Amino acid sequence: MTLMLVALAIFGVTYLLIITEWINKMLAALMGGFAIVLTGIVHQEIAFAAIDWNVIFFLIGMMLVISVMRQTGLFMYLAIRIAKMAKGRPLSIMVLMYLLTTFISAFMGSVTTIMILVPIVLLIASELKITPVPFIITMVIGSNAGGAATMIGDPPNILIGSATDYNFMDFLLNLTPPVLIITIFSVGLIWLLYRKGMHVSNENRAKLMSYNEHNLIKNKKLLYISLITLVVMLTAFSLQGVMHFETATIAMSAGLFLLVISDRKKVEHILASDVDWVTIFFFMGLFMIVESLVETGFINMIAEGVMKVTHGEPRSTSMVILWVSSVFSAVIDNVPFVAAMIPVLERLSTLIGKPDMMPPIWWSLALGTCLGGNGTLIGASANIVAVGIANRNGFHISFKEYTRIGVVFTLSAIIVSTIYILLRYY
Repeated sequence: MTLMLVALAIFGVTYLLIITEWINKMLAALMGGFAIVLTGIVHQEIAFAAIDWNVIFFLIGMMLVISVMRQTGLFMYLAIRIAKMAKGRPLSIMVLMYLLTTFISAFMGSVTTIMILVPIVLLIASELKITPVPFIITMVIGSNAGGAATMIGDPPNILIGSATDYNFMDFLLNLTPPVLIITIFSVGLIWLLYRKGMHVSNENRAKLMSYNEHNLIKNKKLLYISLITLVVMLTAFSLQGVMHFETATIAMSAGLFLLVISDRKKVEHILASDVDWVTIFFFMGLFMIVESLVETGFINMIAEGVMKVTHGEPRSTSMVILWVSSVFSAVIDNVPFVAAMIPVLERLSTLIGKPDMMPPIWWSLALGTCLGGNGTLIGASANIVAVGIANRNGFHISFKEYTRIGVVFTLSAIIVSTIYILLRYY
């Protein structure tokens, strides 16, 4: 119990430092991560083993892919095309980017989508002379919502699919309907929150509309190779179960290949400029801290408490799992949380004794963790990556600024999910 309290104290202090931004978030996370080792809560070997290297190298690989694709001028081309479709109107652009992010995230993953699309919205905002922060926040929210719709959209769903043997179509048929409803509600929220807050001068709109986007493609040969590589990479992601390659291996292979054919003599420059090491090390520290909560039994204690409260009754269990998962996923990265919850739900299946009653509970866990990740700045990987990209381009998104918007979207999404689960399954 003493170790658990110390682990909670370290987590609380780290979280407070991240919220207040008194020090850099990477520094706070790494200090917290090594504090759990120095206090003897978790041995260094276990703490280091808790770092999900698949996630780390997946992020680095994707950053390399995006770096090379940026050189082709593709992002600027897409930025101008989207802005023209919206007639240069900021609110229309925001809605289009939200819908595009939500859709692509369902099939490419939330983190990958954010890495590809955030640079685009940065370019649009630059041309229109407006802040990209509201666009980035709503795109992050869309990425996590879209990621909840399929088995490959978000890491928690991949873990659940592996544990339950549910296939791609099971996730699509059960989770896509609520995500579609949530998307409609979210577009309404975007209109309510931002309809009066963004204005662009007619001069800047006219300038944007006058661009010939076809002239923005700088290297057609590299563009074609990059697009082919991207398609192969995404195909490999979808065939992971057949190929038996992890996402990190696929992403790094694609990134290294593009690096060799484009800027093999500028590797040091790309690693220094285009790989967001602050975000990478922040993830490492976060994995170490969360492992202390797992090792001391805190997360498992919460999960066991859910079982005691619901007594294994499916309907109430679904509701508790949905809401508890959304709350904890907002403050703890949802990947380790799902990893801790899976054994609990497996035991719960034995307790209930009726396998056909378990699917709604698993869907509740998926929706709660994926959508709950929108609640705060550190709730999901996509949030952290997006903020890292924004910071590297000179735009600061504070914990308070993100959370003020994220909580509104999360609460509405969980309410919709609650109604959906009750009406469809009970």
